[in-house]
Amino acid sequence: MADISDIKMILYTEKSLGLREKGVIVLQTSTRMTKNKLKQISKEYFGFTPLSINSMRQSGKTKRFRGRVGKRADFKKFYIKVPEGADVNAFNV
Repeated sequence: MADISDIKMILYTEKSLGLREKGVIVLQTSTRMTKNKLKQISKEYFGFTPLSINSMRQSGKTKRFRGRVGKRADFKKFYIKVPEGADVNAFNV
């Protein structure tokens, strides 16, 4: 069973908004999310099967705060190609 709570957010950047016009949604998820789980979630919760899913794993940045070194969390980005008839706004998490 796929867990929808692994989807952290939809990314709204210049690049992702340009891709959205072409029917591609960009999601940020936890590192344990897989393409198969994401496909299952889109079928169960949003009612469509993605045409394609591309993924990218991104390491968290190392940052300093008050002299101490810390690290942001790692995450995955997924680029989901949505079929033409599907509602793109259904993915608002």
